[in-house]
Amino acid sequence: MRKTVSVDMGRYKSVEVSLEESERLLMEVSRQLGLESQDLDEALRVLRNFDSFYDMARRKFKDYIIPSKSLNDMIRGAVIVDKLKLIKEGDERRVVITFDRRVKEEVIVEALKKLGYEADIRKLELY
Repeated sequence: MRKTVSVDMGRYKSVEVSLEESERLLMEVSRQLGLESQDLDEALRVLRNFDSFYDMARRKFKDYIIPSKSLNDMIRGAVIVDKLKLIKEGDERRVVITFDRRVKEEVIVEALKKLGYEADIRKLELY
């Protein structure tokens, strides 16, 4: 199975995975980077309480949930998760994880491989 890592003009990397795999992906990226941060803890809390945060985001007409980040983590370059998009279609729950610009594409691709996926990198550019 294939996953696409999208890299936008700001060098933020995004990947869409199922809710079940999202936590494993974040933990694997964190392990590879050797980092733990406040935004990672907050992102995991959002994922573990998916339905509550999904309902709250819908009430506020928000597409993305932005985990709080520690100033110390930002200065150290230890931020992992920039934002999350929660998607619910019927019984299916998916998450678009947007990683910080300092997380390298290769780290995300390697983490996806450990989850059993082949990964492509797609750079989004304006023409």
